[in-house]
Amino acid sequence: MLALVYDGEKLQLRDDHPRPVLPPGEALVRVRLAGICNTDLEIVRGYMGFRGVLGHEFVGVVEEAEDHALIGRRVVGEINAYCGECPTCRAGRPTHCPNRTTLGIWGRDGAFAEYLTLPIRNLHTVPDDVPDEVAVFTEPLAAALEILEQVHLRPTDRVVVLGDGKLGLLVAQVLALTGGDLTVVGHHRGKLDILARRGIPTVLESEAEELTADVVVECTGRPEGFAAARRILRPRGTLVLKSTYHGQVEADLTGLVVDEITLVGSRCGPFPPALRLLQRGLVDVRPLVSAVYPLARGLEAFARAAELGVLKVLLEMG
Repeated sequence: MLALVYDGEKLQLRDDHPRPVLPPGEALVRVRLAGICNTDLEIVRGYMGFRGVLGHEFVGVVEEAEDHALIGRRVVGEINAYCGECPTCRAGRPTHCPNRTTLGIWGRDGAFAEYLTLPIRNLHTVPDDVPDEVAVFTEPLAAALEILEQVHLRPTDRVVVLGDGKLGLLVAQVLALTGGDLTVVGHHRGKLDILARRGIPTVLESEAEELTADVVVECTGRPEGFAAARRILRPRGTLVLKSTYHGQVEADLTGLVVDEITLVGSRCGPFPPALRLLQRGLVDVRPLVSAVYPLARGLEAFARAAELGVLKVLLEMG
């Protein structure tokens, strides 16, 4: 099958990559559409040491499964394939299963291919009235919703989202639904205008020197985003980290202790509410699509996704 494969040194488009063999308890999914995210870009720079087919944001159609009711259904999928038997899984923390594989990130070929496999329990059917180009945002939108699973946001809280990239724009739309005092800080007026049109307050980073907050969500994808978040955050505030970085980030740990900062790492989140938000139109993802490429032009699509100011680039498997 055709697939985008990273060999540890370079990204290759291969037409001879083996079609996945279906393991017990899993489904064979024909991928229809997949999204390139910052994690994919970081992997080709060395993050996680992954080798194989990239991609973890997708919508596809089940072609083979033990559960025949799934065959022919459009699905999206949670990316962590966990064992379900270890103490971590039994404690209700399957996304931290030490035996897990992660779609297109660790130990499991991903979605930038004509086919993928995932455990049936990872799959969620897509409502008929949610088109592919909307459903493909389920995984990153779920990651945005995870913040609300981890942090109690009061209506009186001052909340700042740092970053106007793909994830930052999704996080901002989710947090705006809580009714809190929200401001989004970014570098690009055009991107911030996507939120401003929805009534969400925004400010350019150059104009945010006096900003303070009770909660800061760091979505810049840049190491200096951590320092910017600390400048904004008041003592006893909460800093939510959504960015992943290749390499190390310098941090003043003494300052975190003295200011009694709560630090929250946040990644994968719940799919059912993400699908509900998309179905009800409460989060608008269409303005986030910068370009759509066929898989056969996958290398070109990756180059476009890495350009400054570009939002979501999608791959059509055709």
